[in-house]
Amino acid sequence: MGDLLLSPDLEARIESLARRSRRSAAEVVADALVNGHSLDWQEDFLRRVGEGIEAADAGRFASEEELSRVRGKYGSRHS
Repeated sequence: MGDLLLSPDLEARIESLARRSRRSAAEVVADALVNGHSLDWQEDFLRRVGEGIEAADAGRFASEEELSRVRGKYGSRHS
């Protein structure tokens, strides 16, 4: 298979996703082709993960009530 000719914009998006997700450009493209995770999907996923990490770092992770509900459902060795 020969090289793919991509628009500069598409190439930039792939390279950006690769950097942000610590994967190679080939892995980003393979994820899109093999798993159906479009570049839009991958960009949105990374955005949402980043938001979750920021919220957790700021202490906005889960309320005591939410933790209690999970402990009740799945049990906890660290009550």
